[in-house]
Amino acid sequence: MLRRTLLATAAAGLGLMATAAASAAAGMDHVKACFVYVGPIGDGGWTFQHHQGALAVKEAYGDKVEVQWQESVPEGADAERVLTQMALGGCNIIFTTSFGYMDATNAVAAKFPNVMFEHATGYKREHPNVSTYNARFYEGRAVVGTIAGRMTKTNKIGYIASFPIPEVIMGINSYYLHAKKVNPDVQLSVVWAFTWFDPAKEADAAKALIDQGVDVITAHTDSTAPLAELAKTPGLVGFGQASDMEAYKPLPRVSSIIDNWAPYYVKRVGELLDGTYAQTDAWEGIAGGEVKIGEITDAVPPEVKAEAEALRDAIAAGTYHPFTGPINKQDGTPWLAEGQVAPDGDLLGMNFFVEGITGAIPN
Repeated sequence: MLRRTLLATAAAGLGLMATAAASAAAGMDHVKACFVYVGPIGDGGWTFQHHQGALAVKEAYGDKVEVQWQESVPEGADAERVLTQMALGGCNIIFTTSFGYMDATNAVAAKFPNVMFEHATGYKREHPNVSTYNARFYEGRAVVGTIAGRMTKTNKIGYIASFPIPEVIMGINSYYLHAKKVNPDVQLSVVWAFTWFDPAKEADAAKALIDQGVDVITAHTDSTAPLAELAKTPGLVGFGQASDMEAYKPLPRVSSIIDNWAPYYVKRVGELLDGTYAQTDAWEGIAGGEVKIGEITDAVPPEVKAEAEALRDAIAAGTYHPFTGPINKQDGTPWLAEGQVAPDGDLLGMNFFVEGITGAIPN
């Protein structure tokens, strides 16, 4: 497993920070770009894809960029300690790649105003040196939900959820709505794993769904464990999450949602180098290339594959939005009228299930 150590002393780090703000405006000859990962690079999913983005930065800029990272950093006090060490170690820009790093990112950014901080999937930008970035994962959930609705034989599909945050709730709703659109008899079961990366818990969640008669499962966790569990029973269907997870083709993995962070990371580091860097809140999807749909295997009937690809292309073209009314909330109250598209603010704060999903969202 690859590692990088912190090299600079605190005094040297403070000296570098003093010039960082001016350098961001005028451009820099050299950038130290640092990444904090919630899981191991070898998770085969979320962290693996962020690391591919980090490596793309190095490939793009060569000797102009030094890349440093730290794996498996817990969300909480440990994250604040690691971020402080990175800032003192001369990092010019620090990417924090999990929702639970939000408060630690802003707390450390307040102490190091000349270091740029980029937080993935969060919404707090409490300081001028904090930017946020996200991907419209719900677009990918619409595509795989369509495949799920068509391919289930039991009319029972499942979702392994990590934590009850808007990103995950959005995904559950989009997955269900699009499965229901092509199969009105479909029923959705949700199991909450309360982890981003814990292969044992993820496998247990998959087992629980299979025991309920679910034959198609998507996961919103970081490892390949759910696919490994599905692979034990012929005929079950699943999807790669965050990474392609191609080792499980053609079944159970029939397609995947791929998080492609490389374009954003290359862009942001490049803006530090050329002096165009500014605070931002980015949220790209299929059209911007941050969300990709992996190869749909031949285990999927040709007409279903064509339907899924057409939906992907319509989302990319901007002619279809996965949250287009009429849609009601779980309790039956109207949310979106006929033809109305959900505002981004509603999605980013989503705290409800749509009509037809049973069970409550945990507190």
